[in-house]
Amino acid sequence: MDNNYNLDEVIKLPKRKLVVSLNDITLDKKNHKNIIFLLMVEESFGSAGGRGGGSGNRKIDKIMGFNIDNNKKDLIFQTEDQNIIENFDIPYSAVAMDITLQSGQQFVVQGIVDQEMIKSYMKNIE
Repeated sequence: MDNNYNLDEVIKLPKRKLVVSLNDITLDKKNHKNIIFLLMVEESFGSAGGRGGGSGNRKIDKIMGFNIDNNKKDLIFQTEDQNIIENFDIPYSAVAMDITLQSGQQFVVQGIVDQEMIKSYMKNIE
């Protein structure tokens, strides 16, 4: 798998995304271990969040998974295949989540820390 992804840059992309992680995300720490999945949300008119009362769907069009081990950030999974994406639970309870990028910069994403969801994701990619 091509590991040439800068996780900070992927997180900062303007595209809507849901972040699911095993632990709080602090990418600037040396002895940090984590598993992070980024569920990229397909932009659609009428998506939840506007004044339309939340009509619309959260459709995931891409998933990327990263393993973080002592500042080594490896892309462990990536797909745009809808048949595979359907096997991933979408975290509807995601909230505003503060993360720390490798630079030390604070950044807010929509996400959730959920060990059980990460376990199910890891089973999906085995």
